[in-house]
Amino acid sequence: MRVFSAVLATETNTFSPIPTGLGAFVNGGDYYPAGKHPDHMTLYGGQLWAARERGRREGWTLFEGLSASAEPGGTTTRHAYETLRDQLLDDLRAVLPVDMVLMSLHGAMVADGYDDCEGDILARIRAIVGPDTVVGCELDPHCHMTSEMIDNVDILLTYKEYPHTDVYECGVQLVDLCHRIATGQIKPKAALVDTGMVTFIRTTTEPGLSIINGIRAMEQKDKVLSVSIAQGFPWADVPEMGTRVVVYTDDNQDLAQSLAQRLANDLYVMRSEIVPPMPSIDEALDQALVAPAGTVVIADTADNAGGGAASDSTFFLARMIARGVSDAVIGPLWDPIAVRLVFEAGEGAVLQLRVGGKVGPRSGDPVDVTCRVKALKRGLVMTGLGGVPSPMGDCALIDCGGVEVLLASERSQAIDTDLFTNIGCDLADKRMVVVKSTQHFRASYEKVASAVIYAASEGTVTSNLASLPYTRIKLPKWPVTA
Repeated sequence: MRVFSAVLATETNTFSPIPTGLGAFVNGGDYYPAGKHPDHMTLYGGQLWAARERGRREGWTLFEGLSASAEPGGTTTRHAYETLRDQLLDDLRAVLPVDMVLMSLHGAMVADGYDDCEGDILARIRAIVGPDTVVGCELDPHCHMTSEMIDNVDILLTYKEYPHTDVYECGVQLVDLCHRIATGQIKPKAALVDTGMVTFIRTTTEPGLSIINGIRAMEQKDKVLSVSIAQGFPWADVPEMGTRVVVYTDDNQDLAQSLAQRLANDLYVMRSEIVPPMPSIDEALDQALVAPAGTVVIADTADNAGGGAASDSTFFLARMIARGVSDAVIGPLWDPIAVRLVFEAGEGAVLQLRVGGKVGPRSGDPVDVTCRVKALKRGLVMTGLGGVPSPMGDCALIDCGGVEVLLASERSQAIDTDLFTNIGCDLADKRMVVVKSTQHFRASYEKVASAVIYAASEGTVTSNLASLPYTRIKLPKWPVTA
């Protein structure tokens, strides 16, 4: 068996002021040319790693093409997308013929001139390999699931969990299904159904837990190969944005269609239950201050770098300082300039510092503080999704009179508690921890949290979708419109 695998991924927030150029992949992301993938799984490399394991056992000849990903941000430049796409396609052409192509893409990558980068890539792959080569693809569930994607693959899966703790497991499932297709054991039929809404399904709490358990139970039924919920990515103004369901069955189109339609209907009926309560900043702080003893974790959901935000907004920080909150920490706040100044001052120094609010209006105004430098850490590494290392660059922990701020020189959301503990911040000593993340923090932080609060803060990844200036999405779409 000759198998080709490759990765090209980023999540595009078309409302973000941060352009995603070639440097975001080559210098600021994970970039590995053909044959240079490291000896550990990367963030989007579940299918590649699973193919390595399966290939060793079964004697496959494995060709690893380009693996490139970038931190979520604004629209990808045409130059960046076309350069990386063409590099990946050239890698594929160089090793033809192949029996299987195993791709990992995000599903919500938007570039200048390309609303559906993944559909474009998969169509070009299919044109190169022809109809007989098996093509499979693994996607992030926060994708825009399009007909062009479906039409150009044999099978397509999304991760089920949010936080995405099952990237590897999804890769194993994809590799197994593609092998079964290649050996003639199954003939997948796909059904794609739009729910008429867009929503994030948090799988750490109800009703998300039951929804995911339900689709896993569906996959155990006779003839059902896979069930995926493409939750969608609401912060992209493209026509195919929305929550969709895709079901694959073994040579039974009617069954696939009926199951997909039923699941889509069920999700729409429970749409209001899926969305958790979202208090304002001050309401969230009020709740945290009166909560029982312990560490309360608050999610600053709208300043999530994992959704394309700058992660330098000051809305939360300004209110915490104004209200005299103490025994609290917030982070990561992306401010390379402040980090540089703090490193110059050194640990223990007291200095006046202008923090955050640098990228644009959705970042708020800079906050001027008199702070004490508590700790400095060169090259801090946080544990990212799937246990993959996530570099945070040079980081500093400063104390602004009871509110500590973790400043980072690299932009990323909070995922693991070692973001703080690796710089000497003991979260057990804190009354309040504000993390810049929407949901990926949950798997790690709930281990130390007495309570978790999701706040409807201001920012690029606002939860108030009706406030976004959409011009191109298909309407009606709940909750943007009824």
